[in-house]
Amino acid sequence: MKAIKASPLSLTLPFLALSPAFMIFTSNLILGEKLDSYGIIGISLTTIGAYLLHVKTTRKGILEPFKAIRRERGSVYMIIVAFIYSITSNLGKMAVLHSSSLFFASTYLPILTLIVLPILLWKRHGKVKQAVPHITLFILIGLSMALATVTHFLAVNIVEVPYAISVKRTSLLFGIMYGAFWFKETNIRERLIGSTIMIIGVVVITLF
Repeated sequence: MKAIKASPLSLTLPFLALSPAFMIFTSNLILGEKLDSYGIIGISLTTIGAYLLHVKTTRKGILEPFKAIRRERGSVYMIIVAFIYSITSNLGKMAVLHSSSLFFASTYLPILTLIVLPILLWKRHGKVKQAVPHITLFILIGLSMALATVTHFLAVNIVEVPYAISVKRTSLLFGIMYGAFWFKETNIRERLIGSTIMIIGVVVITLF
């Protein structure tokens, strides 16, 4: 949140794509997971594709987010976020291996809620009141997040974490389709390159 508040989305969100790349190393150090050459190629392709999805083809070019690191604190914060996520995802798998996917998923979200909810009520009490009339919508969102969490931990229990997270990044593609269909968003064509590269990366991970 601090990253996207400090800098434009176009200079921060692309760096979230770095988390699978970081996991090539962190998963090896934390879990001892070693990837073959095809796996590394697939992860690299999905990382590049995810990065390109968030970079607009402007005059400044596709490397503008990296050039902005020196002047934008948000870019630095988001790189830190991506690195932290590359660690916590592996720790999540460790928890799953010592318990089960369903048990950890069913305890992770309630504990997170108990920690975050008091802070939210304290700092954003007025915002919480505004959400009450839309409680049904928030319940549906919560159920969707719970299902996503369960399937996430089921996935990391079966395959190496970098593979699971790389495939998970294809959620960006669905986001683009939803944006075009429901919100009539434009600039879809310039994102086709990134989408295609991501799909190729997922195919490489899946088939090889």
